Amino acid sequence: MSESEAAPREAVPVEYPPLPEALTVGVYDNHTHLEPFGNEAKGQLDYREHLDRASSVGVRGVVQVGGSLESSRWSADIAAREPRVLAAVALHPNEAPRHAASGGLNGVSLSDALAEIDDLAGRPRVRAVGETGLDYFRTEDSDGLKAQHESFEAHIEIAKKHGLALQIHDRDAHAQVIETLLRVGAPEHTVFHCFSGDAEMAKLCADNGWYLSFAGTVTFKNAGNLREALEVIPRGRILVESDAPYLTPHPLRGRPNSPYLLPTTLRAMAAHLGTDVTMLAAQITSTTEAVYGTWDSEPVVVAD
Repeated sequence: MSESEAAPREAVPVEYPPLPEALTVGVYDNHTHLEPFGNEAKGQLDYREHLDRASSVGVRGVVQVGGSLESSRWSADIAAREPRVLAAVALHPNEAPRHAASGGLNGVSLSDALAEIDDLAGRPRVRAVGETGLDYFRTEDSDGLKAQHESFEAHIEIAKKHGLALQIHDRDAHAQVIETLLRVGAPEHTVFHCFSGDAEMAKLCADNGWYLSFAGTVTFKNAGNLREALEVIPRGRILVESDAPYLTPHPLRGRPNSPYLLPTTLRAMAAHLGTDVTMLAAQITSTTEAVYGTWDSEPVVVAD
């Protein structure tokens, strides 16, 4: 049976977790994906509902992160109209080989796609280039890895050109990502999104002035390496993220994630560090604003 003859796939109902206890000191989600396309789940929240729920529990704002031309355009557009959103734009490492293939992706070559990311990076409420980096988990062939490296280095230069933070996607490529940053020269504010290394790598990153962003994975029972990494780095190098709709924190795994669940992750981090959650929230908020700037500049009013 051809794809066109196949029965339409039914939307799967989703059940979002309840609201956590609100934070008394607000914090920012420095990496989330609220774009609506490509999601077949019935009952998925609109981005405004995500933000309203997040605001109600003390999440002051989010960095909406692109990983393709489509999602990067959407991220930049939403940030221009929504004061609780800043944007990051990039081609995800797994997108780069698709654009580099013969004929490009949807007719767009890798060089043309990177040129558009460069243009989007010039918008005032785009504050980061990401998520970019290397992913050796899904890409193994030499041509694909070559395209990933070319794209990563181009994104680094775009971030430096515009004075933006760099958000790194690093999967099964720790050594290669670090080698590239040291060889090419990392932007002033370089963030390892959803940090997945160990304490030794965390120390190396902190020694180079890079930031480590912890997602719901830090709450997983089998993630002792992440909690050890959290222990050894200066508090001023710690960021927190949801990476929604993925990586829902324990004990809520199995249900979709959202920025409003960030307090669950933050409280687990504070408990492990033996510190008050309000003190950790205040530190992370200060660090987040140092990396991305403030959210309070006026957005451009654009009709929906």
